[in-house]
Amino acid sequence: MQGNEWFFPRGELAEGNWESVVNDSLTGWQHTGLRVGVLAEGGRVRLDAGAVERVVVPLAGSFVLEVTEPDAPSTATTTRLAGRASVFDGPTDVLYLGAGASAVISGTGRVAVAEAPASEAKPAQYVARSSVAVELRGAGRSSRQVHNFGTPDALDAAKLIVCEVITPAENWSSYPPHKHDRLVPGHESALEEIYYFECAVTRDADASPEARPFGMFSTYSSAAGEIATNAMVHSGDIALVPFGYHGPGAAAPGYDRYYLNVMAGPGERAWNITDDPAHGWVRGAWRGQDVDPRLPYTAGAGTV
Repeated sequence: MQGNEWFFPRGELAEGNWESVVNDSLTGWQHTGLRVGVLAEGGRVRLDAGAVERVVVPLAGSFVLEVTEPDAPSTATTTRLAGRASVFDGPTDVLYLGAGASAVISGTGRVAVAEAPASEAKPAQYVARSSVAVELRGAGRSSRQVHNFGTPDALDAAKLIVCEVITPAENWSSYPPHKHDRLVPGHESALEEIYYFECAVTRDADASPEARPFGMFSTYSSAAGEIATNAMVHSGDIALVPFGYHGPGAAAPGYDRYYLNVMAGPGERAWNITDDPAHGWVRGAWRGQDVDPRLPYTAGAGTV
């Protein structure tokens, strides 16, 4: 096994009009997918109908979707996603598309499409920015902000679990290291996971014009398989986790870090995890610590 074989720098997975595409064309990958597109003014990308469900997530900018549902193939509906200035500008509105739906996305900016193979056709669902649950997880230097727009409690999907995480400069996330690579009903789920990263100069910092924001991310092996990722991550990079312990991830001093998580698997749609027993005790150390006062990151607060 070679280290970082499941890590892909920005553009390495380019396909057609998409900057990055993750799907089952990658050996050993079968339950999740991701598309990341960059649209100039007047740009359009198409999502073809198929046995796949999707969540469309504006990363930066606003988009219009013309959606055709499988039960009304001759009629398209239009949904506008207001989006946001950047991923560090609070949550965004998103649109869920069930299996069998097709869509054309137009607009200006960066857009992500989380995917999972699915046979059950569920109706399209619009999730407004104002209804996205913003969770402040952890405490102290393990504080991070989670946008739960595509989790089981928030979205009626067949397989997909999608959320995004903001980690302020110098903080840790995906910590303690944990795994979800075997099905133990009620205790651990079997889920593939995609991490899509973006990084930015931390709010209100007087940064050099030569600054190149970055963070760190790692994975390591479990009984389910061998994996070793130890990567400096930049905007647009992607890490895949087919199995194994993942984390920690860190936001470097001076730089905030974002990631979009896409999860799905062959079993129940639930996010049940097992901490690495060597490090799970750290959760107890958060008791009595305050959440990082820089959080939550919301629209218009500070410099994005």
